[in-house]
Amino acid sequence: MKIHLLLALVGLAIGFALPTFAQQTNTPGSDPQIIEQLDAFGKKFSEAWNNNDAAALAGFYTEDAVRVDDTGPVYGRENIQKWYSDLLKQIHISNHFNKRDQYHAIGTAGNEVWANGEWSGTIQSKSGGPRQLKGYWTTILVRDGDTWKFLMETPVITPAPASTSSPTASPSSQ
Repeated sequence: MKIHLLLALVGLAIGFALPTFAQQTNTPGSDPQIIEQLDAFGKKFSEAWNNNDAAALAGFYTEDAVRVDDTGPVYGRENIQKWYSDLLKQIHISNHFNKRDQYHAIGTAGNEVWANGEWSGTIQSKSGGPRQLKGYWTTILVRDGDTWKFLMETPVITPAPASTSSPTASPSSQ
C-alpha cells in the first residue's frame, strides 16, 4: 500500500513539474538570438509600411500565408500583395511602429512562434487629413532559412473613442 501511495505521489509531482519545464524551454525568450531576429523582423516590417511598399510588405509572408483583419481573410502571398497594393493606392502610411508584447515557441524545433503586440501609425487618405490609428496584432511566424515570415497575421484597429455630445439646453417652460 505504501509503495502505491509513493508511486502516485511521484507521478503527481512529475505531472506538475513537466508542464513547468516545457513552458520554460518552449519560450523563445530564452534564446536572445531568436528575440533579436524577431525584433529586427518587426522593425523591417514597419519600414516597409513607412515606405508604402506593397511588394516589400508581401515579402514578409509565406506563399500560403493568411492575413485576417476586419475586412476578412486574404489567402496567399500573391493576394496579400494585391491587397496591400490596392490599399496603398487609397492611403499613405507614415510613422508606423509596432511593439511586441510576447513571443512563444510552437513545438520544440524553434522554427515556429506565435507573438502578439501593439502597433500605431498615421494614415493620410485622399479624402481627409491625417489620422492617428493604433491597434493590436497577433501572428504566427515560421522560420524560412535565416529569416522569419508570417504564416498568419491578424491586426486589429482600436476603435476611436466615442465622441461625447455636449448637453443641449432644454426649452424653458416660461
